Amino acid sequence: MTTTDAALGQDQKKVSLPTLTAMVVGSMIGAGVFLLPRRFGTETGVLGAVIAWTIAGTGMLMLAFVFQRLAVRKPDLDAGIYAYAKAGFGDYVGFNAAFGFWASACAGNTSYWVLINATASELFPELGAGDTVLAVVVSTIGVWTFHLLILQGVKEAAVINRIVTIAKVVPILVFIVLALVLFDGGYFAGNFWGGGDRTFASVFDQAKGTMLITVFVFLGIEGASVYSRYAKKRSDVGRATVIGFLGVLGVFSLVTLVSYGALPRSQLAEAEQPSMASVLESLVGPWGSVFIKAGVVLSVLGAYLAWTLMSAEILYIPARAGDMPRFLTRVNAKGAPVAALFMATGLVQVLIILKLFVSDALDFMLDLTASLALVPYLLAAGYALKLTVTRETYDDRRSLRADMAFAAVATAYTAFLVYAAGLGHLLLSCILYAPGAALYIVARREKKVRVFTVAEAVLFAAIVIGAVAGVVSLATGAITV
Repeated sequence: MTTTDAALGQDQKKVSLPTLTAMVVGSMIGAGVFLLPRRFGTETGVLGAVIAWTIAGTGMLMLAFVFQRLAVRKPDLDAGIYAYAKAGFGDYVGFNAAFGFWASACAGNTSYWVLINATASELFPELGAGDTVLAVVVSTIGVWTFHLLILQGVKEAAVINRIVTIAKVVPILVFIVLALVLFDGGYFAGNFWGGGDRTFASVFDQAKGTMLITVFVFLGIEGASVYSRYAKKRSDVGRATVIGFLGVLGVFSLVTLVSYGALPRSQLAEAEQPSMASVLESLVGPWGSVFIKAGVVLSVLGAYLAWTLMSAEILYIPARAGDMPRFLTRVNAKGAPVAALFMATGLVQVLIILKLFVSDALDFMLDLTASLALVPYLLAAGYALKLTVTRETYDDRRSLRADMAFAAVATAYTAFLVYAAGLGHLLLSCILYAPGAALYIVARREKKVRVFTVAEAVLFAAIVIGAVAGVVSLATGAITV
């Protein structure tokens, strides 16, 4: 989600293909791109990175098509992932999609504060890697300052959008150009196999280790479907999605690959985050690090504002539909969803404190953000596949076959991501999902309807068992954070 969306929501002007494409690009390029060199350097080499981006590119493009097709075929479902999961698989599944995506947004917002503090630690070493007591205090002040500003009706102004866009795009492009100019073929060749066995199985395992960060950097891809209402021509939405996505994929891939031509993989794996700054500093000196870090801070602050508003909306919309408790529909005189905003800020505050107890706060928050988003994405793709199987809304066989292919690949890809994330991340997600059911139970009782169907009760029991297993695994050290 970007500031452009809110601005256009007020304006309602129709936009051309180039503008629509720029909006798609802006919705996907965020803080994650600045972290790619180390995350990939830790897991794999050049060949594994190519395989990873090929898998992620194909899967995410299919997922983008899924959201675009659903927006056209189900225009009445205007609440995104939550509405698709509910329509396809029932009220409790829809609730979990909303809750999981909300928790993912809050974890992502927490990662922004970790990154800001880690970036500022060069000037203030006491901030460490964003996981010290001082970093918690600074993050807490920042979180509640933004909270109070939003309560006063601060919305996403066009000027903020322009600053944020320039802040995040210019440093990335400068990094790519300088890394290409100063490219070292020896480093690139040495990093090709990633240090493992020179077999496909070994390289594929390396690539699998990068799947969560590829999900994180593409979070917001579902926003492309929202832009359909602003297009001069409906057909431009699909074109903008493809052009914009391929452009972003190219940027992410280049940032990753040129880094292998700047440093040995062992040094990439040990680079301080934001690792793009560390790589550029190795090429051009200290000014390169300062340049990247300044862009990171401005970009992350803008993204935090956008996603704080987004996280409140994720609770507010289901509450208006009766799938969350009524208190979450409360708004103040400025129109801000007060209760939903307090819940979102509250979870971010809890996660900020939690980072004191994890071994690598930034990587943990990135992985938690991505893993929490996986199930909602899988449900949306599954709903699109269900529509093609039942042929609901389909009369034309040609479009049916194409959409079935898109939905099948997207469903298989998101299912693979759940597998690649591993059992540990799934159990950690259950620890959050299980207590979240209390909100669903309250909402159902407010509506005076049955809480769970038999199938939903089984699902709830499975989530609780997963949560208990997760807590036990944490206590015994079977899962480490």
